[in-house]
Order: sequence, then C-alpha cells, then structure tokens
Amino acid sequence: MQAVFLDKGTFSDNVDLPAPSGISDYVTYNDTSKDNDLIIERCRDADIIITNKVKIDRDVIAKLPKLKLIQLTATGKNNVDQDACAEHNVALYNVAGYAVKSVPEHTFMLMLSAMRASIHYHQKVADGTWRDNGNFCLLDIPLIDLEDKTLGIIGAGHIGKRVTEIARAFGMTVLWAEHQGRMPRNEDYTAFEEVLAQSDVISLHCPLNEQTKHLINKATLAKMARQPLIVNVARGGIVDSQALTDAINSEQIIGYATDVFEQEPISADDPLLSLADHPRVIFSPHNAWGSKSAQETLWQILSKQVTDFIDNCQ
Repeated sequence: MQAVFLDKGTFSDNVDLPAPSGISDYVTYNDTSKDNDLIIERCRDADIIITNKVKIDRDVIAKLPKLKLIQLTATGKNNVDQDACAEHNVALYNVAGYAVKSVPEHTFMLMLSAMRASIHYHQKVADGTWRDNGNFCLLDIPLIDLEDKTLGIIGAGHIGKRVTEIARAFGMTVLWAEHQGRMPRNEDYTAFEEVLAQSDVISLHCPLNEQTKHLINKATLAKMARQPLIVNVARGGIVDSQALTDAINSEQIIGYATDVFEQEPISADDPLLSLADHPRVIFSPHNAWGSKSAQETLWQILSKQVTDFIDNCQ
C-alpha cells in the first residue's frame, strides 16, 4: 500500500519516523498547503494519508477513490470531515495517550512561570534592571505559591488526571468541573460554575467541539470570583481571545498561560499579542505535546494502528 505523510515537518528533525510495516511506497512532505488541488495531487495514488494538521475536507475525500485510511498524528479530529469519511468508506484513526507525560509537565511549566512571573524576572536580570536597582533581590511582581491554592480542571481525561496528581503533590486542592449546565455525575465532580467561582487556577484539558467553543467567554470570566490564572493546553478556540484580553486588562483574572491559539501560527491581529509583555502571560507555540519521548511514543502507536489496518485489509 502507498502512504503519503503530508506534514512530517510538524515533528522534530531528531525523531525517526520510519514507514509502518506493510507500507510498500512511503512518500513524505515536510509541509502541505491548504490548497485542495495540491492535496489531491499528492494523494491521488495513496491508500493511506498520514497527517497532523492538514485540513482534509469533503471535496478532497470525494476525489481520492483509492483512499482507505486517514491516519492522524494527533488526538483531535477537527481537521477532517468525519461524515465524508463515513460516506466514502474511509477509516479515520487518531492517536491518543502519547503525551500523558509531556502535556502535564508543560502545564506546570506554564503555571509556575506565570504564577512566579519568571519571564518578567529573567528579562529584568538580562536587561540590567536588577543591577541598576542595587538590591540583592528584585520583587516588583508578587510571587504566588501553588500550595494551598485551588486548581479547577476542565476536562478530567488522562491528561487532566495526571495534572491532578502533580497538583496534589504541590499541595493544591483540585476540583474537576462537570460539563456546563449539568449536575455533577458523582462526588468526584463539581458543578461547572462552582469550579469557576472557587478556583485560583483554571486549567483547560477538554476537546474543542460545539459545546466548548468559546467556553471561556465574557460571561464565564465574570463568574471567576478569585481572579484566577487560566492555563490552556487544550485548543485555542475554547477561549474567546478578545474577552480574555479584556479580562486581564481589567484585572478580572491575573493572567493567561497558553500553548494554543484560535489560529495557528498565531495571527498578527490576535488580541492576545497585546498582552505579550504582561508579567503573568506566557505563550508557547503549540508544542506541549512534543517532548522527544512523546513523539516517539506517538509514532509507535501510529505504526501499530496502520500495520493492523493493512493486515485486516488483506
């Protein structure tokens, strides 16, 4: 079978990505534009498309009669028309569980960096501000400890549960938010609005769908009584960027630490960029998932899925 990997460049150069067993013809591209004609041209003879973030819409799927499988190198399926896959008998696989170390650790990197204003203080050392100040230490922005704080987790899946374990090791109280508008399913969960009101930090780990699009918006931000830090390692679209920016500027919340944005790479007119110099705002370029170990684990899972699919086709 022929497989085409459309965006191999989303992986690190030092990670080996061999063709899964059963693939006889393996074609890779570092990047593929959003142009449907180019996607169709590159995949015309492909039985299998491997992609991370290239958008595969109904038109593309309909014009690839040989296509049998779209294998994503990610958990989210938002970039593929799932209804069209079903209609054209194209299997759609994702990869889950590969970043249960990488994403939680990145979550706490963001959280600690914002709570302790680490980028702000790094810059004050580097630009001479500390030296000019003359004191043995600089404390112009308060350092906030995690111990005894309440962490609200929206999305208590594998990653949310691992974040819970780490948070408790820091001495934090953890609340798992129930879906908005629902009663808590059991004693492990707390009503959504109660989590907003009681949390000092809110960490987002839920998928992006119709229910979670702009879940963090002007109305929900207004319910955050403790002026929390918000951490987002889920999807950029879960947060209304303008509402979030306004909430920080009005000191409704103390900061925002995010790995994800509504448009990626971030658009030049994203209002969040106006916060770039805020001491409790920190950005990373959607790489929380990407430790070397996580990338290797992802490819092992993917390779087995593809090989099993090929074996079942024979």
